[in-house]
Amino acid sequence: MPSLAREMASVIIPRNTDLSHKEFFVLSILQAAGWPIWPLLICSVLVLALIIERAVQLQSHKVAPPNLLDRTLEVVRRVPADDEIMKQLAQSGHLGPVLAAGLQVLRDQPTASNEDVRSGMEMAGRQATQELERYLGTLGTLASAAPLLGLLGTVVGMIEIFAAQQGSGTQPAQLAHGISVALYNTAFGLIVAIPALLAWRFFRARVDRHVLGLEAAADRFARHLAQVRR
Repeated sequence: MPSLAREMASVIIPRNTDLSHKEFFVLSILQAAGWPIWPLLICSVLVLALIIERAVQLQSHKVAPPNLLDRTLEVVRRVPADDEIMKQLAQSGHLGPVLAAGLQVLRDQPTASNEDVRSGMEMAGRQATQELERYLGTLGTLASAAPLLGLLGTVVGMIEIFAAQQGSGTQPAQLAHGISVALYNTAFGLIVAIPALLAWRFFRARVDRHVLGLEAAADRFARHLAQVRR
């Protein structure tokens, strides 16, 4: 029995775990976890990439550059919107294209109603919202899929454990490998899923806050255009 425990430990906990052999230690863990760990590794890379991308793109100054609305209100009050102004607005985060859409309606149809101006800005706002929500669905899917992939690894490990009990008695190496597959995949599935879920909820709340800010700015700009046209 002690020899069985030692053999199981040698498979579940890889040897040569000295800090000077970290790379070998990581490879040993991957080898002990079996093939189910590889889909989880792919998920972890995707989750990390999406978190970094969304963290960069959802910064406030990228969505609505500081003082953009006030500067646009001042410019529109003094001079008509020309091509240069429209071009600058179109390149100013997500708020700029929404403001430019209202000006574009007036340039194309000088007699357009205030409702037409708001409608054009609302359409641009929907497009901006879609851009803000980009990849959030993928991030949420990965957060849901990672525990299931970990469960798959657990099931595979359990199958190996039961297989070790068949035939000519207990096979310690196969039994230990099945336990390692089950434990490593369960743990890694949670390690991937928990940060992904937290990041998804954080970015979801940030997008909602940005969308509310865009709506408020668009409403203020539409009221300003209505006053200027009187």
